[in-house]
Amino acid sequence: MIGVVGGGQLAMLLVEAGKKRDVDVVVQTASITDPAAKKTKQVILHDPTDAKGTKLLAEKTRLITFENEWIDIPSLCSLENEGVSFIPRIKSIGPLINKITQRELLNSLEIPCPDWLFIPSEKSSRIDLPADWTFPLMAKTAKGGYDGKGTKIIKNSKQLQELVEVETAEQWMLEKWVPFDKELSVVSSRDSKGIIRSLPIVETYQSRQVCDWVLAPADINHDVDLMVKNIVSSLLTELDYVGVIAIEFFYGADGLLVNEIAPRTHNSGHFSIDACSSSQFDQQICISSGINVPMPEMLVDGALMANLLGLQSNYPISLTQRLDDLRAIDGMNVHWYEKGEEKKGRKLGHVTYLLNNKDVLSRKKEALEVLKTIRSIWPTS
Repeated sequence: MIGVVGGGQLAMLLVEAGKKRDVDVVVQTASITDPAAKKTKQVILHDPTDAKGTKLLAEKTRLITFENEWIDIPSLCSLENEGVSFIPRIKSIGPLINKITQRELLNSLEIPCPDWLFIPSEKSSRIDLPADWTFPLMAKTAKGGYDGKGTKIIKNSKQLQELVEVETAEQWMLEKWVPFDKELSVVSSRDSKGIIRSLPIVETYQSRQVCDWVLAPADINHDVDLMVKNIVSSLLTELDYVGVIAIEFFYGADGLLVNEIAPRTHNSGHFSIDACSSSQFDQQICISSGINVPMPEMLVDGALMANLLGLQSNYPISLTQRLDDLRAIDGMNVHWYEKGEEKKGRKLGHVTYLLNNKDVLSRKKEALEVLKTIRSIWPTS
């Protein structure tokens, strides 16, 4: 029996993966109506950031993993010192919960990433940009940003000064704008023996800074594939990281740059549930349970994954009808998170369609045709 801190869709999909392996997953979450709470047999009803709840979770499980990186490091370190086992270990996950410490780690390992600056929190501060920086720029909160939240596009000096004067509650970093041809992502795992395994590298497509759809595998050459794998190996070995991790990249004229690191399962790896011999969630279950970890091989030529986000309250077609229409499409795999309320922009589910074409161009054309059908039923929010 293992525990997971968090009760959202990532925890829910982990619970479902555990059932396939006869591994019970106990969830620590604040509400019995959260997606994972509806799927599991046991729930610790405490906020996921509450260390007291995590201690109760530890009493019921052999090991604890995390749905997301919004954790209280000092409290969890205390529990770890008392003998509670975490995957990833708190020391390994520590540098990754903050985008600034992520960048410092990447710089120390000479792993390429966008040029960046720390934004001082003092309102009187003036930011002197490097001579080769031009607007627009990207500003990001150091912690807590996801699905387009915690980011701002800074178009001029006035907006930059407003950011410094207004956004003082959180740490922010500023990033040189990166022109790119592709956004790539890889989900990898490292087991307790130090063996690293990776899902196929995918190309991700964004809409309003939120992942819209994913195409697997990505159309990249061997050198890019090799560099991605080398970066994964360098990071996981340096951190002595055990568990599943996702790394997002920009690829273009400036080469391959690490954008962000997520120390957990990730939206870009959802295609693996239907398309691979071992999904990202299966990898985490096996590593956490001491089960021999299989290599996650692609079982098909390709896969399309598309997110289903909540639409506006007055959308003319009901949620039930949209789901029925998607399920009626031959070959469509619908994964519904059972969240109670449809809110605009909220991740409610995803669909996966297995692609049949072997060559890259035909496969992408097939994916775009299927995506057009999906979006005719369920548009982006």
